[in-house]
Amino acid sequence: MTQRKPPGVSFETWVDRQITQAQERGDFARLPGGPLKDLDREQTAYDWALAKARREGVDTGAMLPPGLRLRRERDDLPERAARLTTEAEVRALAEDYNARVEAFWRQPAESRWAAVPGLADVEALVEGWMRDRPPPEPAPVAPSPQPQARRRWWRRR
Repeated sequence: MTQRKPPGVSFETWVDRQITQAQERGDFARLPGGPLKDLDREQTAYDWALAKARREGVDTGAMLPPGLRLRRERDDLPERAARLTTEAEVRALAEDYNARVEAFWRQPAESRWAAVPGLADVEALVEGWMRDRPPPEPAPVAPSPQPQARRRWWRRR
């Protein structure tokens, strides 16, 4: 049975004293599940949200401010371009990114310290895509069909 709080003792002091006595007796050592992890670590709300998103498998890039999100996307453009098959698709990818950056520039800044993304160099992206992709495989040469011997019209009868 829990003791009553003695008069004249603050609630926090009384609770802390009970916890200390229980630790000394070893009452917490026998609890199932073991101790809680990372209790000593100083953790901000952002750190907690980031860890939770990673545990849940959520893309953490979505948590970034728009300017930083666009910068991260620009850094990932060569990786995304490597999965494309034609030069036109690579150009469209870079031009779509540049259009979104220009739209971002037209919006009022959130603060004076907000990150400002730069445009992607379309030609450099295409050049890197061409350099890094494997050479095209030569098309198999199909054997040409043998021309049929033409029968003369007077021999058809």
